[in-house]
Amino acid sequence: MASIFTKIVNGEIPCYKIFENEKFLAFLDVFPLVHGHILVIPKKEIDYIFDIEDTDLAEMMLFAKHVAKAQKAAVTCKRIGIAVIGLEVPHAHIHLVPMNSVNDINFAQPKISPTQAELSAMAEKIRAKF
Repeated sequence: MASIFTKIVNGEIPCYKIFENEKFLAFLDVFPLVHGHILVIPKKEIDYIFDIEDTDLAEMMLFAKHVAKAQKAAVTCKRIGIAVIGLEVPHAHIHLVPMNSVNDINFAQPKISPTQAELSAMAEKIRAKF
């Protein structure tokens, strides 16, 4: 069965798209730790990040770097944190999290609940920085 991320890639589930190319997709996490939290995924469904071919994994990190630069330009924060947890969805993904303190990337904390309007506005704000 296709993962929720594969359904997003296939257009079966909508997302707040930030950036994409032929191999990767970046979109806002709809259950974010903080405003502007982005997920970067390979379009090809691969469960475990370290099962991604070496060249594709390197490309994915460079893609994430490009996204993080736009994200940092759009969101007031000290840094963009990066995390790979890999347990929530069986599809490799990288979290890009705007951080002002280490607690901003604490996955044990409650998630925030932005409105659709807030998510849409944030996506546009980040896309404008490319």
